[in-house]
Amino acid sequence: MEEGLERYLEEFSQLIKIKGTGEKFKTPFFYKFLVRYIRIIGRSLTRVSYTGIEKIPKKGPMIIIGNHISNIDPIVKIMGVGRPVHYLAKEGHFTKEPNRTIMKVTGQIETFRDTGARDALARAADVLDSGLCLGLFPEGTRSRNESPPFLQKGKTGVARLSASFPDVPVLPMALIGTREVMKPGDNIIRIWKKINVNIDEPITFNQWLLDKNGGEMDVEKIKEIKKLSALDRDAIMKKLYRKFTDQIMKNLEDLGAP
Repeated sequence: MEEGLERYLEEFSQLIKIKGTGEKFKTPFFYKFLVRYIRIIGRSLTRVSYTGIEKIPKKGPMIIIGNHISNIDPIVKIMGVGRPVHYLAKEGHFTKEPNRTIMKVTGQIETFRDTGARDALARAADVLDSGLCLGLFPEGTRSRNESPPFLQKGKTGVARLSASFPDVPVLPMALIGTREVMKPGDNIIRIWKKINVNIDEPITFNQWLLDKNGGEMDVEKIKEIKKLSALDRDAIMKKLYRKFTDQIMKNLEDLGAP
């Protein structure tokens, strides 16, 4: 690593960091208990195959991303990771029972779209600060497409969070077949249908930022950005966030996300 680069990267991340609430995020005990059985029962009763499962970090904070084509997608990801995963979930999931109770006792994060999800991002930062797993669907919602391709344009919240925690690994998981197991608007779970989950090597924002095929940054470019006004710096960061998001969505597509 270039001389002083680590220090400049740290100073750079502090300039753009999403601040948490300052309140430690704790995984509810019930959820810890539940995850053990979700993995055992789920993988026993369903035809789910994971490719690249050895690439999943066993401990520490992590951002897990994936495509979203079915209501069972979050569960399939938890089954593979084997750890509690805390998701950003739209407010609609918190309005009616039993969904509201399920969301609360499993420590999911309510997202209010009319506030631009600022509060949710702060709480998501608390999850990572607490060394836990954060689950994100960069598309923002389940795909509404009736036929392939289902993959939609990603929103840049994932890039902003990754840039705020630039040494936390981002793990891509492409879900294939979950829509056939449980179609949108359908409560029938077709457990005999096959699901494939393809997992790629995790990458951190700092790794991406310095890569010639990613952010293309070096010490001098980082120094120049730091000298800019907040407005000019934000303009550059928006372009970087968009590029990062577009590339991870392409990564999911290359992994086979339909």
